[in-house]
Amino acid sequence: MTTLCISYSHMTTTSISQLKINPSSIIAQASEYPVAVENRNIVQGYVIGKALYEKMVELLEDRIDRIAIKQAHFKKGKSFERVAQELGI
Repeated sequence: MTTLCISYSHMTTTSISQLKINPSSIIAQASEYPVAVENRNIVQGYVIGKALYEKMVELLEDRIDRIAIKQAHFKKGKSFERVAQELGI
């Protein structure tokens, strides 16, 4: 089982002003770890890069699939193939 852990020691911060000035740079910084966006030293949101977002979605989808398989009633006649087909896997 894969667990999603975000290490805050790697997270950088930026201001909303800096995000407005150079969004490409902030997005590049967010490729592997989120970048916290602050307004007056209060975090207002996070920027995450494409690769990190896709990894998070993949992990969530895998988790949902595992739960659905565990909850499938194979003893009541539902085959694994049918469950997999319903899940699109």
